[in-house]
Amino acid sequence: MKTKLSNKGQIVLPAAARRCLGLRAGTVFNCTVRDGEIILAPVEAAPAKTRFVHCKTTGLVSLASGKSAAPLTNECVAALLADFP
Repeated sequence: MKTKLSNKGQIVLPAAARRCLGLRAGTVFNCTVRDGEIILAPVEAAPAKTRFVHCKTTGLVSLASGKSAAPLTNECVAALLADFP
């Protein structure tokens, strides 16, 4: 993913990256420069992940997530399916 620095020194994080990490407006980041790279890391705890679970009673599969989980996207569902046994 590419993004561009504005003349005000601002960058826009691509929507796919924001969705995947569940980032919202106002998220605070630590900014580190290491070996010529800029590293941004959210200060807040990562949002709860959405995952597939088996119901022990019925055997049905459903999605489980916390209140702060990132919205489901096609990419996230594909990643979940790849990890499902």
